[in-house]
Amino acid sequence: MTNTAPGHSGLWTAATADVTSPEALDLLREYYYDVANRYYRLHFDREGTPEELESGLAGSPSDDLAAPDGSFLIGRHDGAAHACAGLRRLDATTAELTRVFVRPGLRGTGGGAVLLAAVDRAARSLGADRIVLDTRLDLIEARTLYLRNGYREIPAYSSGPYAEIWYGKDLTAVEQPGG
Repeated sequence: MTNTAPGHSGLWTAATADVTSPEALDLLREYYYDVANRYYRLHFDREGTPEELESGLAGSPSDDLAAPDGSFLIGRHDGAAHACAGLRRLDATTAELTRVFVRPGLRGTGGGAVLLAAVDRAARSLGADRIVLDTRLDLIEARTLYLRNGYREIPAYSSGPYAEIWYGKDLTAVEQPGG
């Protein structure tokens, strides 16, 4: 599952990867620290402490983002891992998108779109007709990325302290060329 798009000074690719690999674990830690610190700044006017961040990361495992009922993807810019996304099967026809992250310095360079195109293919390979996700209202870049890539707001399908808005994408529509 590789796709390319011109980016900053190079190309983005995205492919499935082992969620337990060192690259995956590094990206997942950066993802968690990024979204958690944004939450702490918004609600508590401070960064999370190392203890809070590590405790939260430990309480948010990603081991279900692996076969047979999940998938983990790494986005690479000029060959280096700089983005990630995970899928988990919710039921026979629905996959949930989670852990979407592009390193801040490369946001806006096309990596998110390449990653989401690979996510669509991975979800289809899991037998999904639809992808759903929940996110926070303050994660504007992520919400914009989803809307630009065919996701639409849907009714809540989950609950939790960080689920503030829900999106879905129908995968049964005709696939676009290169997608």
